[in-house]
Amino acid sequence: MRRPIAASRLIAESWVQISESEYTPMSSISFIGLGGMTNAIAARAVKGGNTVELIGRDAAKAKSLAATLGGGTTVGTFGAVPTGDIVVLAVPYTSAVQVAAQYGTALAGKVLIDISNTFNADATGVVTPEGTSGAQEIAKVVPEDAHVVKAFNTVFGHVLAQDGSWDVLFAGDDAEAKATVSAFVSSLGLRPLDAGGLEMARWLEGVGPLLMGLAQNGAGFNIALGINTLN
Repeated sequence: MRRPIAASRLIAESWVQISESEYTPMSSISFIGLGGMTNAIAARAVKGGNTVELIGRDAAKAKSLAATLGGGTTVGTFGAVPTGDIVVLAVPYTSAVQVAAQYGTALAGKVLIDISNTFNADATGVVTPEGTSGAQEIAKVVPEDAHVVKAFNTVFGHVLAQDGSWDVLFAGDDAEAKATVSAFVSSLGLRPLDAGGLEMARWLEGVGPLLMGLAQNGAGFNIALGINTLN
């Protein structure tokens, strides 16, 4: 009688393991760029059980950050195909389009998250022409099957580094890519809020000057944009 009990227990334990892995949202993420936003998002990603790869021109800095993050964080080669299904383009907008174009076909099939802010030197407006956005300009230079999603630019990096659940607004044209980003954001302990198609990225980028204006005129920089849902 003991063998059936043991077998039943083994089957039950295996089912629990399968069920847990099936419902635990985990992604493989590659970060291009090694600044403060990468540090903050990647730390949450590791804590959330995601696989993280860091990519930057400074290999020594990438290795140092990977060691700090732990969790099996790896270091990739700048310009090579990122290992992550999701690629976070975490570079300033002044170089974002150029970097995306340089990667070219290496981004084929990837979900590309653009986190850049496009505000001008004094943070009173955006540098992109009327009717477009930084995310849309990036989308023009990547392969057609690389789906660009705007996200994370509405939260300060030092706020992301703090404990707490903040709202992350995002926009994109591909429903599957947005679902992937939404699941990733949730795995970070943050609340994803879909703002619509990629044309909405211009208005998300406009939040940058808004936050800077608030911060510089009394609110301070320890603030986060949030949405209240009324039932």
